[in-house]
Amino acid sequence: MAITRRAFLPVCGAALAGACGERGTAGFTGLAFVANQAGKAIAVVDLTAFAVMRHIPLDAAPAQLVTHADRATVYALSPEAGTVHEIAADQLRVGRQARLGAKAHSLRFAKDASALWGLCAEERLLVRLPLDGFRPDVRVTLPGSPVDMDVALDDSFSAGHAAVSLSGTGQVLLMDLQGGSRRLIKVGGQLGKVRFRKDGRQLLIASLDDNQVIIYDLAADRLSVRLPLAVRPDFFCMNEDGGQLFVTGVGQDALVTVYPYQTEVGGTVLAGRSPGFLAASSGPDYLFIANSKSDDVTIVNIRTQRVMAVAAVGKDPCFIAVTPDNQYALVLNRGSGDMAVLHVWTLGANRTRSASMFTMVPVGSEPVSAVVRKL
Repeated sequence: MAITRRAFLPVCGAALAGACGERGTAGFTGLAFVANQAGKAIAVVDLTAFAVMRHIPLDAAPAQLVTHADRATVYALSPEAGTVHEIAADQLRVGRQARLGAKAHSLRFAKDASALWGLCAEERLLVRLPLDGFRPDVRVTLPGSPVDMDVALDDSFSAGHAAVSLSGTGQVLLMDLQGGSRRLIKVGGQLGKVRFRKDGRQLLIASLDDNQVIIYDLAADRLSVRLPLAVRPDFFCMNEDGGQLFVTGVGQDALVTVYPYQTEVGGTVLAGRSPGFLAASSGPDYLFIANSKSDDVTIVNIRTQRVMAVAAVGKDPCFIAVTPDNQYALVLNRGSGDMAVLHVWTLGANRTRSASMFTMVPVGSEPVSAVVRKL
């Protein structure tokens, strides 16, 4: 069934109390693909009408979605089944399917977007899935159970390399995905997330048992600094230029800002109740933090490092995606099965600490991941 912009107008009027017609309130010309884990389906949301236009059923429970601007496809990873489904974004249907391995997670594109790389925790593998043949062709045995992975995509010092944190070994595997060379970086402790600095000269590593971010200098091949934090570094988010790393996790109800280029902690601010997943917009530069226990989202002005507002959303918000035009923040609520939409450009005009939702879209059972594609 075709969805028109006219169908959106009553929703807009109710959600914005007559604010339709202001900048950005006509929606985003694109689609949001939402992974419903319990529903074993992908909900496709029209972001002009803010309504679900289709559910795409899968034969496994999706937990992560990825997409690439140059390919009209969305890839859904189902960890328990270890499978990747390819979804044609223009036809809204499932195409090919491939199996990576047991307990697959952390799906990433290769630098040239010709392949996907994923981790298989149970088999301790790093697996390459070329998009042309769509059959795994490289399986790298890891010296430990993988926790997280990052791939350096930019034309930087580490371009084309992958970093994999390993459980229980205190090590990170650094691998050239094109040449195949690899080396182990010993940092110690129980490791979590890993991220390349934007220029690829440093690696940011979460140390979970001592609440630190470890910065490893890849150019000098040495540990640069250990930065103590007020929280366990469970969640990472970079701003657009890579100059700030935002961290939340167990410990305090706080947001910690790390400056990777200065190798220092910039500050710690209270930011909700049990803050978790983060996402950032640019122009305006805002940070959105999901608070699963209080069912709301904290909005922080990145430039001033101050909390601007708190927006009530659905039950158990767990994931946030920002539209490419930085106009809307889409908040997935795992407990209530819906997607709250926040209108970014209206948040700065808010004179109170309470921000209103733009609208709410029911999407399915346990939404946990989303990607947005422009039409």
